Amino acid sequence: MRSFFFVLSALAVMGLAFWAYRESYETQQSLKAVSELQARIGKEREALSVLRAEWAYLNRPDRLRELADLNFDRLGLLPLDAGQFSRVDQVAFPAVTLPPITNPVDVVGNLETTQ
Repeated sequence: MRSFFFVLSALAVMGLAFWAYRESYETQQSLKAVSELQARIGKEREALSVLRAEWAYLNRPDRLRELADLNFDRLGLLPLDAGQFSRVDQVAFPAVTLPPITNPVDVVGNLETTQ
């Protein structure tokens, strides 16, 4: 009976060792995947910062003014001034028309809240 427990214990230890071995390799693979993702995130952030810098460079007011002057004949762009805007009350908004109610629902009860 004692030898049965020794064999059973040895099998349990081998099973746990096999499980620990597999978990170790899965952990290493997960850590490798995380480091690859972090490297990709770093590259994408760097590319995003380059794109933001390029966008800021291309949208400089003096450059845009120069382009508008060069292409005035084709585009007819004029500088903005306050006279080009109007007040909100001068804007004609479309009238809102609601559809007719076809299936009315009766509501029974009161809206008071109980405390």
